[in-house]
Amino acid sequence: MEQQHPGQEVQSRTKTATRKLGDTLRTALLLLSAVFLVADLALIFLWVPVERVTRELFQIFYFHVPLAMASFLAFFVTFLASSMYLWKRTTAWDALGHASAEVGVLFMSLVLITGSIWAKPANGVWWTWDPRLTTSLILWLIYLGYLMIRAYASNPSQARRFAAVVGIVGFVDVPIVYFSAVWWRNEIHPNLYMGPLAEPDALDSRMFMGFMFSMVTFLLLYCSVLWQRVSLRRSEDALHTLRLTENIQGGIS
Repeated sequence: MEQQHPGQEVQSRTKTATRKLGDTLRTALLLLSAVFLVADLALIFLWVPVERVTRELFQIFYFHVPLAMASFLAFFVTFLASSMYLWKRTTAWDALGHASAEVGVLFMSLVLITGSIWAKPANGVWWTWDPRLTTSLILWLIYLGYLMIRAYASNPSQARRFAAVVGIVGFVDVPIVYFSAVWWRNEIHPNLYMGPLAEPDALDSRMFMGFMFSMVTFLLLYCSVLWQRVSLRRSEDALHTLRLTENIQGGIS
């Protein structure tokens, strides 16, 4: 039986301890996100006052806008990770960009769904070609294309490069989505609640506190899901490499 060198044994133990610590922190973040989500639901439906005009329908706002902001963050992380991958060509950056794009598409899907649920009773239609809705749909389609490149390309290395380019170019639509409410004023999205152009006093104090708590909740949820997905992505890559090595060794023998 082959014995490990003392240095290799120490390195192996360090990696094991680091992995266990990472698993513990990842689980703790997931539990924290769950606690915040339950507290957020309680705040939205039991503490935050009802809006005067739209009444209970306005409660969708506390999900719709934080989901949109979290998806913007997800696509920014994909943009950053894609840029780093094209520069460094390391699989860690690729795994981060891919995982963040998956979470971003999921969150943007929920943004479009909650927006439609809001629009039907408020405007009488499930969908209208409002500038922000249209640019949000385009953003969703861009990163859905990113995921399709990753899923169906026959050459994994080429898929990483092409998807990285899409992840970088596609991010251009994020500021367009945000500023569309300013550039093309409309009744469906009249106000900005976050960012440098947010309108002062758009929400009363309790509504604003509930909104900010929802923002923190969904950002925590994004970080938790992203961490879980990156970990799974790395495990999938390691398994793929192991199988490829076994196939090569089997072919040689």
